[in-house]
Amino acid sequence: MSDLPPELSRALHLAARSPRLLVTSDFDGTLSPIVNNPADARPLPEAGRALIELAELPATSAALISGRALGDLRVLSSMPSSVHLVGSHGAEFDSGFSHPIDVELLQTITDVLTTIASDKPGVTVETKPASVALHVRNASPADGDTALAEAWDAAAGWQAHATTGKAVLEFAVISTDKGEAINILRDQHDATAVVFFGDDVTDERAFRRLRDADVGVKVGSGETLAGFRIDSPEDVAAALTHLLGMRRDLSDQQ
Repeated sequence: MSDLPPELSRALHLAARSPRLLVTSDFDGTLSPIVNNPADARPLPEAGRALIELAELPATSAALISGRALGDLRVLSSMPSSVHLVGSHGAEFDSGFSHPIDVELLQTITDVLTTIASDKPGVTVETKPASVALHVRNASPADGDTALAEAWDAAAGWQAHATTGKAVLEFAVISTDKGEAINILRDQHDATAVVFFGDDVTDERAFRRLRDADVGVKVGSGETLAGFRIDSPEDVAAALTHLLGMRRDLSDQQ
């Protein structure tokens, strides 16, 4: 098991003592390592097991909040119903969309991005229920840069919300983000503290919404609003396992 920074261990200990705890995480790059083929992503066994066992503890809830479409997230994560799933950067909950969607605009964006990608090997388009993403991870730098520039030019005529990530540009037809999703989950579960793990720039909107009793953990390099930083998904697994042990001990003492 990876050694956690002492200050993070202390923060997790305080969170473990909170009356009602919500443990949340992004999926790609946090619970699951980044892979070239998005369909190959799977949670690290230790991380997935710890999140599931946290969800089974008294006064404890767990959730994955991902940019993935909800259906894909459900399949790839293999999480039971005890772990709540939120897809499309906070747009998709199990109960439905957080806001109405513009289906006509969604189709327009899909058509334009598909045309942009058609002559650029490695550039792909991912259509989700409330957004469309242009992926350039597997393209040459020249093709990737050209595709992103053409997408930005086209977006000038769209009433869509653009989000940049690691080798991806995504256009959503509803206005929401992971921070709003955390607040919705916080209210639903009456959480007194939230722990959130994230690695991408889209996760910064979640870190921004965290409160004094919460713990935000950035995975990897880059500027962040999170209070703590670790290096890899393996460290996420270690942190979740550490949190599980502390939360379970406290539950056993009550």
